[in-house]
Amino acid sequence: MALSNDIIQQLADHLYACEMNACDKPKITDDHPGMDWDDAYAVQDGILARKLKNGARVVGYKAGLTSHAKMQQMGVDSPVFGFLVDSGSVPEGGTVKVSELIHPKVEPEIAFVMKRALKGPGCNIAGVLAATDFVMPGIEVIDSRYRDFKFDLKSVVADNTSAARYVVGACALRPEAVDLRTVGIVLEKNGQVVALGAGAAVLGHPAAAIAMLANHLGKRGQEIPAGALILSGGITEAVAVQAGDNVCLRVQGMGSLSLRFA
Repeated sequence: MALSNDIIQQLADHLYACEMNACDKPKITDDHPGMDWDDAYAVQDGILARKLKNGARVVGYKAGLTSHAKMQQMGVDSPVFGFLVDSGSVPEGGTVKVSELIHPKVEPEIAFVMKRALKGPGCNIAGVLAATDFVMPGIEVIDSRYRDFKFDLKSVVADNTSAARYVVGACALRPEAVDLRTVGIVLEKNGQVVALGAGAAVLGHPAAAIAMLANHLGKRGQEIPAGALILSGGITEAVAVQAGDNVCLRVQGMGSLSLRFA
């Protein structure tokens, strides 16, 4: 690690306050260009500790920047991982308060729920599918705490990969009941199609993102626990939203789900 524990805790306080107060700041590597990957995930861990102290509960994980479209949009070339807490959950058809966020965007996702624990190294797509209880559509609301959504990989890891809100639901299917590579999605905003895609946009297969997450956690002596909810990553580019918008995700053979922004 390149940064001292005191600096890591200061950065965790800084980013946590940005999220709680819905204010954006320049990316943290501007002041700490020597930050390494261990530092970035340590800051993320510090944010999680603050959320847990304030009553949140971990429900799972998320993979970010897993589609070529997202990587190109954000100017990066590899996925990142973060955590999900219960306070970020929104019911299907529910409302997200834009006043609580900075510059929200939505991404269409395939969500996985695990029936047994999964741990790397050596995890692959087959192992993920065997350990999966069911899959279902999801919409993630991302909201970077960095000004103008500008960041590098280490900064976004520290910021818990821009996690903000999420909704999952519609039809839950066993993983063998759907071809997750070819399943098509349509994302609509206010009744207009704003993004189209297929599951293969996520690293060739959404389960590949889960395998990479398991291998990442394995290096840290951790595992994906049974019952965990995992968002496998945005299938398309992120779409900006504002108060008054209604977003609907339709997934081939898996139903639809929606969110409102007010």
